[in-house]
Amino acid sequence: MSERLLMAGGLALIISLILGPFLIPLLRVLKFGQNIREDGPQRHLKKAGTPTMGGIIFLVGIVAASLLSAEQPTSVEMVTVVGAMLGYGLIGFIDDFIKVVMHRSLGLRAYQKLIGQIGLALLLTWVAVRFLGRGTDLIIPFTSIHLDLGLFYYPFVAFIIVGITNAVNLTDGLDGLAAGTTLFSALSFMLIALLESAQGGRVAILAHETDLAVFAAAVAGGCLGFLRFNKYPARVFMGDTGSLALGGALVGLAVLTKSELVLLLIGGVYVIEAFSVIIQVISFKTTGKRVFKMSPIHHHFELSGWNEWRVVLTFWAAALVCGLLGIVAFLPGLG
Repeated sequence: MSERLLMAGGLALIISLILGPFLIPLLRVLKFGQNIREDGPQRHLKKAGTPTMGGIIFLVGIVAASLLSAEQPTSVEMVTVVGAMLGYGLIGFIDDFIKVVMHRSLGLRAYQKLIGQIGLALLLTWVAVRFLGRGTDLIIPFTSIHLDLGLFYYPFVAFIIVGITNAVNLTDGLDGLAAGTTLFSALSFMLIALLESAQGGRVAILAHETDLAVFAAAVAGGCLGFLRFNKYPARVFMGDTGSLALGGALVGLAVLTKSELVLLLIGGVYVIEAFSVIIQVISFKTTGKRVFKMSPIHHHFELSGWNEWRVVLTFWAAALVCGLLGIVAFLPGLG
């Protein structure tokens, strides 16, 4: 098993490292450059024109590494998690394409994005319940309690899925922030999948539970390879193509390992980023005052005098702690 994990992570890493130097100049020639918010930190204005949609780099690596390393690459569970990643990545790609190529600054309308994201979330949960015997129960973190939601499982988990995928997208605001954070989240799910597999699995008919660990290892390897080009100062941005795809990968892993609520702990950085935006909007709409200097919260620290690299390293450390906390929260449910 360890050989397949190393193979998946290593292949995704190598493919990303090889593909980057070819794709980045192509994106630059095609003028797929990032537009920078004028109301954002002034130091970010120099990033204008940096190639975006670079998520393609690690998506190719993750898919290839997963399929080549999996015990059963065409199994329903592998197709489901890869499909979730690519499905959300496609929404991001369309959004990026409209913004960058068609020069429509807003990209997809909010309702268009939501329709696609909710549709994919419901499809993911339906496949997991109908074809993988996942059931409609949730396991409460830090306990072995199973709470069966019945039909309410679908809208409840769809809300988590849409929330997390958009939260990963919000986190992609500094060089290397989303890629590094997701690296730790993916490693956490790799351990969760391995622990679950050792206990026989909590999803009834997953014949190849370890393939979920292989996929998670590939996600981690792809993120690590992408950091070679995305760390400060970034030579390429992942765009919505990459950030929504990474969110899709994480929610796919969470659903198939029955750890949707644990995902809120593992993805604690994403949750904080999203809540900072919600708090900022509510505060400004109701009182006319801002709680943070700017949201998402990583910009607040920037405007408080932290340099970009310090913010990113701090958030990476927080992601590591959140990942460990999520694994601890998951353990009692194995019994």
